[in-house]
Amino acid sequence: MIVDRQGRQFRNLRISLTSACNYACTYCVPNGKRLVAAQDELSAEAMARGVAYLIEAAGIERLRITGGEPLVSPKLESFMGQVGKMGLADISLTTNGQLLARKLPLLIDAGIRRLNVSLDTLDPVAFRAIARGGDLLTVLDGMTQASAAGIKIKVNMVPLRGANLDQVMPMLDYCLERGYELRFIELMRMGHLASDSNGFLQQFVSLQQLLALIGEQYEYLQADAPVDATAVRYQIPDKGFFGVIANESVPFCRTCSRLRLSSTGWLHGCLSSSNRHYVGDLLDKPRHEALPALQRLLVRALGDKQDVAFSGGATVMKIIGG
Repeated sequence: MIVDRQGRQFRNLRISLTSACNYACTYCVPNGKRLVAAQDELSAEAMARGVAYLIEAAGIERLRITGGEPLVSPKLESFMGQVGKMGLADISLTTNGQLLARKLPLLIDAGIRRLNVSLDTLDPVAFRAIARGGDLLTVLDGMTQASAAGIKIKVNMVPLRGANLDQVMPMLDYCLERGYELRFIELMRMGHLASDSNGFLQQFVSLQQLLALIGEQYEYLQADAPVDATAVRYQIPDKGFFGVIANESVPFCRTCSRLRLSSTGWLHGCLSSSNRHYVGDLLDKPRHEALPALQRLLVRALGDKQDVAFSGGATVMKIIGG
């Protein structure tokens, strides 16, 4: 078991199936260009082998499949078919929802029961301005179909000044009415925003500001959440729940259990560190050779975690998933 001085362990793996995405969200990429899959991305077989090795070497219990946008990857079906047999406590997926209706039968067959859908507005004009791609009604229809099929949905929204702050309450009402749990995500100092302090501050909306907005319409109570949860969770009595991933306002570094594996074979122990550790070459080795080397890299990756609070990182979020 690999444990650091604060008692943190890797329990949750987020694997970026591909860096390709059919969106180019303003808070993710600065120039509006969609990222395409790198030529040196790992195969579905290598990535699944990586999950298996990390289960054994680190004690991974839960897997979230991310991107880029995982639903655009041709590796999706093969990868999910393999990891579904590994005995993980939970497998979920994060998507922008653009291809959700089309891929829903595949997700159901693979046993996916939880989805996080990234959606920043219900205004179609603002949607296009933020995502710089996609179609809002297609996303909403995909969510409706997934929910009707029994899949639990959380919606991820990044509130931004000057872009979608007026959508906080419409988004909350929409999700409460449909049984989706809305998660507001404070803007992160990642990628181009890590070096653009003014741009970050001009757009940033804090936990306190969000709660003040919500408090004008609803009474809410803080709700229980797992010890290593990233979100501060709240209940609106007789309505439902919402949460805020408040990486700036209420840092959760002290209890973070997350490890990330990029589509090109790099381990990231912390979003706030520029350190990364290459494991792609280990995934072609037999278990008895790969595991000792992997454990040494995991010790280093765990050492990359911040002690107290997220301080920003130059890595583009789209490369390693949310």
